Amino acid sequence: MANRKNENASTSNGKQAASQRRGQSNANSADSIRQRPERYLVAARPPHLLPPGARALDEPDALFDWLSDQPDIRLVSRLSRGPGPGAGIESACPEIAVVEMPADRARALRGSVQLLVEPDMPLSYTDPNPVVSPLALPDPGVAVPFPEPVHVSFRVMDNKKVPLEGVGVSLLGANWPVHGRTGADGCVVLQLPADTLETVRSLFVRPRQDHWSIWVDRPELAGDTENVVMVRRMSETFEQFPHRQVTGWGYEAMGLDRIPPTHRAHGVRVAVLDSGVDVNHPDLAERIVGGFDFVADNDSTWNVDEVGHGTACAGVITGTDNGAGIAGIAVDAEVHACKIFPNGRFSDLIRALDYCIEREIDIAHLSLGSPNASELVALKILDACNAGVACVAPAGNSGGMVTFPGTLPTVLTVAALGKIGEFPADSQHTRETQGWPTTAEGYFSPSFTCFGHEVNVCAPGVAIPTAVPPDGYAPQDGTAIAAAHITGLAALVLAHHDGFRDWFRARNTARIGHLFQAIGSSCSPIAFGDVHRTGAGLPNAALALGLTVPQMQSATSAR
Repeated sequence: MANRKNENASTSNGKQAASQRRGQSNANSADSIRQRPERYLVAARPPHLLPPGARALDEPDALFDWLSDQPDIRLVSRLSRGPGPGAGIESACPEIAVVEMPADRARALRGSVQLLVEPDMPLSYTDPNPVVSPLALPDPGVAVPFPEPVHVSFRVMDNKKVPLEGVGVSLLGANWPVHGRTGADGCVVLQLPADTLETVRSLFVRPRQDHWSIWVDRPELAGDTENVVMVRRMSETFEQFPHRQVTGWGYEAMGLDRIPPTHRAHGVRVAVLDSGVDVNHPDLAERIVGGFDFVADNDSTWNVDEVGHGTACAGVITGTDNGAGIAGIAVDAEVHACKIFPNGRFSDLIRALDYCIEREIDIAHLSLGSPNASELVALKILDACNAGVACVAPAGNSGGMVTFPGTLPTVLTVAALGKIGEFPADSQHTRETQGWPTTAEGYFSPSFTCFGHEVNVCAPGVAIPTAVPPDGYAPQDGTAIAAAHITGLAALVLAHHDGFRDWFRARNTARIGHLFQAIGSSCSPIAFGDVHRTGAGLPNAALALGLTVPQMQSATSAR
């Protein structure tokens, strides 16, 4: 605490001197916004990662003691080495110090070959942002300075003219995008700070649940009257939904309709590393057996999902097969919710992976994608792999190269696939068809999906109906949704493929390698002309499970 006070005093003195030079008061300087502190991960470099002739640190405790004694470093937490993979294999990931320190101090520490020093980067969702790419934003320094704003009013209703609350409405202009949500009356007013009605490029309307989105290029907007937007109910596409159960087009695309209905993944443990799961949703009640909130360090808030992303992925994996709503792929799997969003960091991901190792999770759905790689996270994923935890990762949704941890050879990396005719022509999903050819079956590679040689397989990831909090449904896009399909399939393979009852029962890397091989070898190539967008192709559930023709015929007749 004394060190922290000294740091604050030093900062205050620096600010006071700068304030005097600018002719400002000390009070104004003290009230000014400061640069936030940077957080880092610091660990002793494992012996096998040291350069030739370099000596490893003998006493890890000495490193933590030294960090605690530094006046410009604050020790935030200490991540234990975690459980070893077992069978006499030592953990590859060392004990980690989570610290706050100046950037120049971190650069200096990186000069030591004995240390691993990395930013404790914020975790980012793989949820695609269809509104605007950060690269498309102009430099605010050259934007028009504070013109008279234009106000645009919207009212969003369904086809029965019922106002819809909580609908996201976005306008993408020539300068800055603006966003808002409708109130109880279905109305929202957006303010365009540096655009006119004629420079607006796109309108995007996204209801929270039970309706399709709308995307309009070059919308004709009125500035003096209310702009009415009518959205379609999902029940217009899926008859009597949600009172009648649907599985989504991906279910049939992967041949899941051709496997016996008794194949439900009983006994397989799955962890969803995401934003938590709403266990009160009717399609997820009693489906999630436990979890932990690693951001809040709380064992009672993992079942709250403020974002909805974890609930959507869980719905694809394990939604209840009860004749209503949606049905998941691995209905009877034992599912855990590891909450790492919102506001999570790499350090929270590392702790979540330790959770998976400790509880002998079979499959971890890593619902994240980062442009920044982490050697320490990679080592922890290696520990998970050695412990028999199969990690399934999305390729990412930036439309560029595969994001971390999908870049690692220790994970199964999944790109997204779409299909023409499975969504309304005026919905946002239509935008994803642009730029790539369509196969004879109607499949296309969505523009958001990341690509690269690291992609192992592709799976349905456009307009997939699934669960969203608190009790509704929505068509979802993203490589995380695609990865949820593969996670569900992997659970079925572990539960019902003969090889995992005999030769590959032991929890080790051979088991995971055989699982990934079973999925990859079942794939049908997708002819887009670029294998880096699809990997081996789209998996076939019956082939991955090793089913015989009579079993498949029996399953078809049973349905």
